[in-house]
This record gives sequence, structure tokens and C-alpha cells, in this order.
Amino acid sequence: MSEVYELYQEGLARLRAGHAAQATVPLERARRAEPDKASIREALGRAYLTLRRYAEAEAEFTAMLELAPNDHYAYYCLGRCQERTGRAQLAQGSYKLAVWLLPGNDDYQRALDRVVRRTA
Repeated sequence: MSEVYELYQEGLARLRAGHAAQATVPLERARRAEPDKASIREALGRAYLTLRRYAEAEAEFTAMLELAPNDHYAYYCLGRCQERTGRAQLAQGSYKLAVWLLPGNDDYQRALDRVVRRTA
């Protein structure tokens, strides 16, 4: 097993255990070693989002979308970052893309409806 994969798995385990701050350490090391891995970017973005480090989370999900432009979850998380930093119009666009890519997802639709109500 490669060191990067072990770092990624360690970060995921810490994230699943509810230790987002501890998860960032191995995930940041994994990202430095393999910056073009969308899975690493997603996990690190989730950790940052949990920690309310929205600018860093947004950067990870933006990078992830450059690697995987059709990832509905990355658009949803990007929207969450944008919404939490007061940019409801941008969040609305991100949520729309998430809904379009995965129609029928209740979480995505609720998020979109929420920002639409807020910006109306």
C-alpha cells in the first residue's frame, strides 16, 4: 500500500470518527503528494467545511471540480461554503448544478430552495 493511500485512509478514519481537525494533518500531506486526486481534495474539503474553514474548503471543492467537473457532491459542498460566507447568489448556482447532476436528491433540493427563498 502506498504512503499516500495510507494517509488518505487515516484522514478518512479520523473524519468518520468526528475528528475533523486531526483529519486535516494526514489529508494535507496526501494532497501535497498527490494534488490531482479528487478523492483527497473531497475529504480535505469536508474536513475544512466541518471546521468552518470555509475559504479553504471552497478552494478544495473548486480544485476538485477542475479534476471532476461533473461531481454533484462537490457542487453541493461548494454551495455550502458560498452560502455560509454570505454569497447566496453563488450558492444558488452551485446548488442548481448539484440538483441538475443528481435530480431527486432531497438535501440538494432543500439547499437550493433555502437560498432561493433567501434571495427572493
